[in-house]
Amino acid sequence: MIEALGFFATSWIDPSLLVLTALGTLAGIYVGAIPGLSVTMAVSILISFTFKWEVNAALALIAGVYVGGVYGGARSAILLNIPGAPSAIATALDGYPLARKGLAGEAIGLSTVMSVIGGLIGVLALALAAPAISDIALQFNSRDYMLLGIIGILLVGTLSGESFAKGAFAGALGVLVGMVGLDPMTAEARFTYGSIDLMGGIPYIVAMIGFFGVAEALVQLENVGKTAVRQAISRIVPAWRDVRRYLRVGLRASGIGTLIGALPGTGGDIAALLAYDDARRSTKHPETPFGQGAKEGLIAPEAANNAAVGGAFIPMLTLGIPGDAVTAIIIGALFIHGLKPGPLLLSETPHLFWFMVGNLTLANLFLLVFGLTGVRIFTRIVECPRAILFPLIVVLSAVGAYAIQNNPVHIYWTLGFGVLGYLLKKYGFQVAPIILGVILGPMIDANYRRAMIGAREDLGQFLLDFVTHPISCILSLALILMLLAQTPAWRWLRVRLGRASGSG
Repeated sequence: MIEALGFFATSWIDPSLLVLTALGTLAGIYVGAIPGLSVTMAVSILISFTFKWEVNAALALIAGVYVGGVYGGARSAILLNIPGAPSAIATALDGYPLARKGLAGEAIGLSTVMSVIGGLIGVLALALAAPAISDIALQFNSRDYMLLGIIGILLVGTLSGESFAKGAFAGALGVLVGMVGLDPMTAEARFTYGSIDLMGGIPYIVAMIGFFGVAEALVQLENVGKTAVRQAISRIVPAWRDVRRYLRVGLRASGIGTLIGALPGTGGDIAALLAYDDARRSTKHPETPFGQGAKEGLIAPEAANNAAVGGAFIPMLTLGIPGDAVTAIIIGALFIHGLKPGPLLLSETPHLFWFMVGNLTLANLFLLVFGLTGVRIFTRIVECPRAILFPLIVVLSAVGAYAIQNNPVHIYWTLGFGVLGYLLKKYGFQVAPIILGVILGPMIDANYRRAMIGAREDLGQFLLDFVTHPISCILSLALILMLLAQTPAWRWLRVRLGRASGSG
């Protein structure tokens, strides 16, 4: 307990750490809210000029940006249906419909409170259960990560209205886009067709800006003459009864987010997706259908992706394995400062572990303050004339795509994805599965090939491993049940069971 209070004691001795954490959180919120400016990009830039700082100061600023950036993506997702980060894709599904009903202020306020609750639960798990959760994560092998990725792709299919086939097609299209570039194992070109510009692949941020930013602008330009919805911002801080009513959903989502975040290489995007699907399945009678402004669909992904932050620190600090892209960069920062994250970190430098716990706690408290301020300015964005707002979004999307790698080719890709996304939306396809396919596709590919190498490229042994290893067996059963749940026979069985229980 003495070490647990170390950061807070240090902060009062050196208030500059409090200031750095606060500034990092505030900056992270606005970086995360701008499509094209990812948290990973911001943290990597920070390391380039903080490597000469004292380690506590550098980590305080970086952790604040990380926490604020994960939350910030929800604001643009709610207001413009343009997620500022992949972890906010699920947030847009119900957050944007709430904004279109004039409830943007209420949606942002509720998402802020639940994000803080999820973040604090993730930090609590980091403080109390780091060794145990790390042991579970360590038992996952390549097969399990491959299965987890496939489950994520199929889950997005269930988010695509009533057509699972359309959702699966969109997810597969995203996987195809994610495969473009040099093979990470053999360095052979895949789907490049001799183009040097495609050798490096297509960044998922470019696809995200195009499919969400440009496509949404093209869709909304059809309604350019309509009057913008006046946003209700009289009540930003949510009422206690609303927090208490949706607390169960937030706690469930926080648990999912913490567990998924502790799995190396997953991150908040998968956590948010799984939490959204869990909320949709567990909420029997929502006031508003999911996808049309259900508050449960807003709360679940936001609580989960912020809880995943604390979860991602668990394998990073205890095993030296990054939980996501941001913690991979933070590992580099620790090495720069002469520290070695891994099993010996807790025994050799316990004060650093508790410093990170306290730092993340303070960042979440600052998130509550900053998250509930500036909302009135943000909500004015959706009240701007459409003839001005959406052409501006297209321009900013092009600038953001170019700024990723200063590559003008990315502008063409962004505009092309925007037109494709517009056409897909016109025919009833959702674009969220495409983006998640782009992100999860390379992970599925790499882990499949590692699993085949582990099975000595014997297909029989490869398939046998799915039923002889407990974790693989459980995930395989979950995948099979997920596919069966989309068949007419399953729906017929549910109807029969419902009638039988009703008559009983």
